[in-house]
Parts: sequence; structure tokens; C-alpha cells
Amino acid sequence: MLLELKEKVWKANLDLVKYNLVTHTFGNVSGMDRNQGLVVIKPSGMAYAELMPDDMVVVDIEGSRVDGRLNPSSDLPSHLEIYKAFEEIYGITHTHSEYATMFAQANKEIPCLGTTHADHFYGPVPVTRMITDEEIAENYEKNTGKVVVERFAELDPMEMPGILVVSHGVFTWGKSPEEATLNGLILENIAKMAWGTLMLDAKHKGIPDSLLNKHFFRKHGPDAYYGQNKKGEKK
Repeated sequence: MLLELKEKVWKANLDLVKYNLVTHTFGNVSGMDRNQGLVVIKPSGMAYAELMPDDMVVVDIEGSRVDGRLNPSSDLPSHLEIYKAFEEIYGITHTHSEYATMFAQANKEIPCLGTTHADHFYGPVPVTRMITDEEIAENYEKNTGKVVVERFAELDPMEMPGILVVSHGVFTWGKSPEEATLNGLILENIAKMAWGTLMLDAKHKGIPDSLLNKHFFRKHGPDAYYGQNKKGEKK
């Protein structure tokens, strides 16, 4: 079942190790087949070196397992809340990558300090509110997803493909599991650059909106011209 998507999710999980975004068994990637309403996700607590495509777990949108012999990631309910809220998303990555998680633990957004950031995230990378004691006590993972969705009430998840969960870690997403994981790598890199920049200049105000708009929209949206289209023409 969903052999192609299992392969993609498996490879994206291995990329977490390749990109140095995870320690031990921390982190996970999922992918969604919206035609069938099914999600493929990494099994809970398995070492990345031992993973195989057939180990990936298939669940329905309510979290019931429909294929696979292993338990799905404990973060599955968080993924499902994000998938339910944003139909444009087909892949989600969750990590505790070092520099981005430092911002999350400090309850600070990652400010847009340069064009590397502006190429991929349209403005400061946001932070969720603190989850309440009641939300922790009951349906913790589901409520983690809900506070992510709540933070995007006035944000476009495709213009801001990631978020910091306060005192916790990072979620990124995209149109595929591969894109979600790549966005996790990019977010970690811009977090590291922001941390270093703020060490050098704690009063840095960020780039002007004109530069943010130029760099983001030359790569995204209907008027984007960066890169090549399928016919090899300028894009």
C-alpha cells in the first residue's frame, strides 16, 4: 500500500540524519496522499539506521493504522492537525535541530536578517504560544498541532513553511516529504546565521521590506523568475 509514498517518506527521514537535523531517534517525517486520505509516517522510536521503506506506517486522517506492523510516531497527532488545517501541505517534518530549537526554547522568533532567510521564509519565523497545563495533560500531541494551526490564523503556511513550538522544537512542511525536510534544513541554517548575527550585533533591525519582498517573490508566486521551468526557459 502506497509504496511510492512510503519510499519518499523513508528517504526524507534518512535525510534528517544526512542533514544533521536529528540526534538519536528524535524527529520524524510524514507524507500525505490526499486522494486516499492517508498519511505515511516514521515508526515510533526506531533508529534511522535500521529503517526500511516497509517500516513506514500508514494511517487514516483520524490516526487509525491501516497498514504496517509498527506503532506510528508519537508525534502523529500533531502532523494530522496540520494536514487537516492546510490542504496545500503534503509533507511535514518535525525535528529538534540545534539552533532553531534554541530560538524555540528562548521563545523568540527567528528574525529575517538577510536574503538567505528572505528567499524561503516570508518574514520572521513565528513561535507558538505556550501550551497550557490542561492541554499537556490531555491530548498533548494533538494540542501541539492545534497551537501550530492557531498561530497561522493570519499567516500563509506556504509563504511561511515552518514554525517554532515554544520550549519544544521545529515543524516544517511543503508540497512533498522531500520539500518539508529541505525546509527543515534551510530553517536550521538561517537560525544558525541569525544567532551568529545577533551575537555580533544584538540591535540588528532586520532587512527592509523592499529587500524581503524582492527575494521572496522572485522565487515564489505567479511572477517568480528564479530557476528554470520544465522547458528549460528562464523562470
